[in-house]
Amino acid sequence: MTDRTVLEDADIGAKTDRAVVRDALGVGVAVGLSGFAFGVTSAGGGLTLLQTCALSLLVFTGASQFALVGALAAGGSPFTAAAGAFFLGVRNAFYGLRLSQLLALPRAVRPFAAQWVIDETAAVALAQPTRRTARLGFVVTGLSLYVLWNLTTLLGALGAEAIGDTDAWGLDAAGPAVFLALLAPMLKTGTERAVAGLAVLLGLGLLPVLPAGVPVLLAALAAPAVLWADGRRRVGQGETR
Repeated sequence: MTDRTVLEDADIGAKTDRAVVRDALGVGVAVGLSGFAFGVTSAGGGLTLLQTCALSLLVFTGASQFALVGALAAGGSPFTAAAGAFFLGVRNAFYGLRLSQLLALPRAVRPFAAQWVIDETAAVALAQPTRRTARLGFVVTGLSLYVLWNLTTLLGALGAEAIGDTDAWGLDAAGPAVFLALLAPMLKTGTERAVAGLAVLLGLGLLPVLPAGVPVLLAALAAPAVLWADGRRRVGQGETR
């Protein structure tokens, strides 16, 4: 009876691991292919092959990369372009705080794992029921996405000249579209949806009147504005009661 229980537990564990690997590879491959769009967009925006590949190798956070090359291609200054990309990337620091507790990786591994702390790895790891499967999901997602993203970035940068007018293909919208698809399911409360909606209004509304890159910076004000309004509303409700 004991042997049968051990075998059943092992079988359930193997099935769980296969499901985690399957889901992680699905995310890694689906998002990794959009690296091609980044390579084309970056090369079309004037960055060299070396600069484009270095961004994917060293920065490795798609939304920030698209924001940087988009602002530069639109004529924005390098400072505002880098600042916008930086603020978009700050969210990864909050992912890191949560994942460090969940994964509990050895100190020697943490600097390398930090490179893979992005939306996709955080989403897969946080969805797992145990620490072991969270680690498995994080590693498989990070490895598959990092390899494929950098490979497709190289192919996209090399193929940009053959494609011609990259704006006509709309490839620059692929990265933000993937980012929105990952973000949308996370907006579960009214406050979160209000922050996202106000940020969109600020970003799009200020785009025609401010230099490229600046609307992204100002869109970050949506979070404190909504939280302040929500706090005032809660205080008002408390006084009414």
